Amino acid sequence: MIDFLLERFTAHGQHPAFIWEDQEYSYEWLVHQIFLMGEWIKGEGISGRVVTLEEDYSPYAASAMLALLGAGCIVLPIDRNLVEAKRDEYVKLAHVAVRLGVDEGKLLVRQVCKTHEEEAMPSILNELRLEQIGGLVLFSSGSTGVSKATVHRADRLLQSFRRQVRPLRTIPFMMFDHIGGVNTMLQSLSSGGCLCIVVNRTPEEVCHTIQKHRVQALPVSPTFMNLLLLAKQDEHYDLSSLEVVSYGSEVMPESVLDAWTRRFPRIRTIQAYGMSELGILPTRSKEPGSLLFSIQDEEVKCRVVDGELQIHTATAMMGYLNAPSPFTEDGWLRTGDEAVVEGGYIRILGRRSEIINVGGWKVYPAEVESVLEEMDGIEAAVVTGEVSGITGQQVKATVRLANPSSLKELRRAIWAYCQDKLPAYKIPQKIVITEEALVSSRMKKVRKQV
Repeated sequence: MIDFLLERFTAHGQHPAFIWEDQEYSYEWLVHQIFLMGEWIKGEGISGRVVTLEEDYSPYAASAMLALLGAGCIVLPIDRNLVEAKRDEYVKLAHVAVRLGVDEGKLLVRQVCKTHEEEAMPSILNELRLEQIGGLVLFSSGSTGVSKATVHRADRLLQSFRRQVRPLRTIPFMMFDHIGGVNTMLQSLSSGGCLCIVVNRTPEEVCHTIQKHRVQALPVSPTFMNLLLLAKQDEHYDLSSLEVVSYGSEVMPESVLDAWTRRFPRIRTIQAYGMSELGILPTRSKEPGSLLFSIQDEEVKCRVVDGELQIHTATAMMGYLNAPSPFTEDGWLRTGDEAVVEGGYIRILGRRSEIINVGGWKVYPAEVESVLEEMDGIEAAVVTGEVSGITGQQVKATVRLANPSSLKELRRAIWAYCQDKLPAYKIPQKIVITEEALVSSRMKKVRKQV
């Protein structure tokens, strides 16, 4: 399963695969670690079973992930800081047999879950176990709080990483309980790159790591890019090594992209496209600062049907554990993204589940957020729909302020600023001021539709 990766790792020898806690870990070390963990997995009789891997990002956790996939396990990566109730929900839903972790560089059993394994296993997991090919279970980071359990075949998932890219020093921003984190790890390691692991994912820590280790690539979310702009950390750190920033996981507000390209004109900024159900697809932006992109893979087909982007690719998931199939009868994945095609390029407008319907008019939250976040007094904004007896829904904006303001003053300021930038039905009718964070631990805006 992972033989081609092991061959590449061996060829890279003493080149650094990771930098973690100011220490380098070579590809030779990685091969040895995968071997040791693989022997332990066999010895414990865990090969081919459904397991969790409950760890934060580290060279040892990455080694464990590869060793488990190599042993044909069906792996459910879980952030070890996940709340207990949610973790237990995931473990039960995926019929986990053994919960695993890493301690002092060694895999260990946290818990044996015999009752879950003995229950009738979903056919999709049973198919993987019978074929002994291994798999990956990922819970999508639904912005409305609903997570769907996607199931991937390990062989299909790994196949896309036979294609090598230029080896770069990269910060793995997303955890590998997220498809973006899995992609960053496998793309970097399969190409001989170096993963520079951050202590935390604040703008200051990321910029500090870029400066210290001469990081070249940074895959992040638009929300994180906006936070970095607001914090102005580039004024305190040398980011000259940074060559490419790729963004995805949510719609990019035009105001953020414009501000980013003005602040960092020499950095190549790329719109990535991917989701838990698909993996991350190679893309190319039409031009710097453009929200238009194309998929750069001949094996991937795209179409827009009734305003929804649909994709056909061999890297798509097998299906969900807890939701109906999103595939059409002819095998295309309904992404749930509203999109348009302009001159052969795709533009994502927003998630269908997040669209606000005001008296029959569509409102895309990212468009309104983009305008609100241009205002000097607003640090961050999240736009959602709220029930209205007159128009069905009305636009609600929850905002964090950069400077104190009364609600009355804020309402007047928003109306005055938006009236020549948005049609009246898109201007927020309800304003809520909050001091709480408006983003998830994955640096993605959280919206809860009413």
